[in-house]
Amino acid sequence: MKILMVLSLFLASSLISQELKIKADQFNGDEKSGISIFTGNVNIIRKNDELNATKVTVHTDSAHQPQKYIAVGNVSFHIETKEGSLYQGVAQKVIYMPNIKEYHFFTDVHLKQLNEKKEIIGDEVVLKTIEGKAYAKGAKKEPVIMIFKIENKENNATKDKEEK
Repeated sequence: MKILMVLSLFLASSLISQELKIKADQFNGDEKSGISIFTGNVNIIRKNDELNATKVTVHTDSAHQPQKYIAVGNVSFHIETKEGSLYQGVAQKVIYMPNIKEYHFFTDVHLKQLNEKKEIIGDEVVLKTIEGKAYAKGAKKEPVIMIFKIENKENNATKDKEEK
């Protein structure tokens, strides 16, 4: 019962006026170390953001405020930045630091920016949501792949003429 109270306090105080909901098959928490471990079908939802993984470890400070989330195992995610950019993707490991709103994606990363129709495929990608910047590295023998959807202006001009 005490663990549930601590978890409830942690979740309630983690984001002022925002709800953070974590669902998992199992939970282990250590108040002294500030580490909470969620395992099995982990689903985290906050506003329009969602993260799914096999295991998520949440590190908190002495005031029970989240400092770092580490998600591992078939991680999938949907992120909306403050400016409204929409991202979704997959990776094998994701580290999120809420104080600086920065995501680090590792191993088999496939990140799509939905509203800009851009994709990044690599082995390590950093997304800085406050600055609106991204960095990527390829695997040892694989390059980073960037995919941009570009409209063909010639086809659009031909379609416009045909419609008239």
